[in-house]
Amino acid sequence: MAHFAKIEDGLVTQVVVVDNSEELRGQEYLNSIGLEGTWVQTSYNANFGKKFAAIGDTYVASTGNFKSPQPFTSWKWNATDWVWKAPKDYPTDGKSYSWDEELIGWVEN
Repeated sequence: MAHFAKIEDGLVTQVVVVDNSEELRGQEYLNSIGLEGTWVQTSYNANFGKKFAAIGDTYVASTGNFKSPQPFTSWKWNATDWVWKAPKDYPTDGKSYSWDEELIGWVEN
């Protein structure tokens, strides 16, 4: 099955599954069945693109990739790895941690 993301004002608003027989004409097919709009193919297994589209993601047309919303104000975008990065690395001591934006650090759960 092929997956397509609907793009409105640069944001993903819907993700649908399309039969493989309609993959090559995905946007045309979706528009023909009443799902009007701009549709971009996305891939679970990264056959193309860096991440599978999710509702609320931004579509970066210049790269053809989907970018998750910034999780915290202090986190910075890493375009090389295509992920948001915390200002401090996640601890590697095997314990579970959550990000605390007030402390700008990881706190043990």
